[in-house]
Amino acid sequence: MAMHDLIARIRSRVDDLNRSERKVADVILQDPNAAIGMSIATLAQAATVSEPTVNRFCRNFETKGYPDFKIQLAQSLAGGTPYVSRSVESDDAAAAYTDKIIGATIAALDEIRRGIDPRRIERVVDHLSQARQIHFFALGASAPAAFDAQNKFFRFNLPVGAYNDVLMQRMIAAASHTGDVIVVISYTGRTRDLVEVAQVACDAGALVIGITRDGSPLANVCTDILPVDLPEDTEVYMPMSSRMIHMALIDVLATGVTLRRGESFLPHLRTIKESLRPTKFPPKEA
Repeated sequence: MAMHDLIARIRSRVDDLNRSERKVADVILQDPNAAIGMSIATLAQAATVSEPTVNRFCRNFETKGYPDFKIQLAQSLAGGTPYVSRSVESDDAAAAYTDKIIGATIAALDEIRRGIDPRRIERVVDHLSQARQIHFFALGASAPAAFDAQNKFFRFNLPVGAYNDVLMQRMIAAASHTGDVIVVISYTGRTRDLVEVAQVACDAGALVIGITRDGSPLANVCTDILPVDLPEDTEVYMPMSSRMIHMALIDVLATGVTLRRGESFLPHLRTIKESLRPTKFPPKEA
């Protein structure tokens, strides 16, 4: 993630701030656009803290003071859609939770777009392009992304599987060899079964790619990772934005592999597409 993204930096450090500074952060994250227009006195009053506390908060984020902080905040907003934490509340009406969920998904996609390292994408595409066979592993809410990946990658004329059963995952991991690629998808990266399966696959000689949180137990045992670091409450509600991110990254990787195959591979893809034509009703005449 780019260091100039002040909003992302504030959000990532909220838990490390003291109580007073956290109040300042909460006011800013609740409505960054409004914060830009506030004087230091107005912000201090909104956060129920002193003006020196606001100044100290600003300097904690490598700014020279409140005016410089507001300039960087404005630049952060100009860089893309801010991911502002807006949790679904138990008394939310349909309009409120619909707006929160869709807004959070749009912001999450934009944040990943701005923060993803293209070199990581290139490296993972290299791994997948050279694979002897590919397996996608996931559990729970991440499983749809694995099956979506199978649907896309089988078109590349190599064995591809998707599994959400732990016992099958363990057996496949144990039977894997050098040249096999196993992609493990997990938002938290803390699911014990998936971490153990990834370790088994690595020990067997497979190359293991994690689509997961950077620094998580899963990330620490994988050969390579595509990091997905988003603030999402998975303790109460099922993962929402992260699932969309996983599928978007699968699309990116599938496109990368397609481009590596070159134009000579396009007739094969067209043949697969054409095979579905008889299964559809013709479009209605205008």
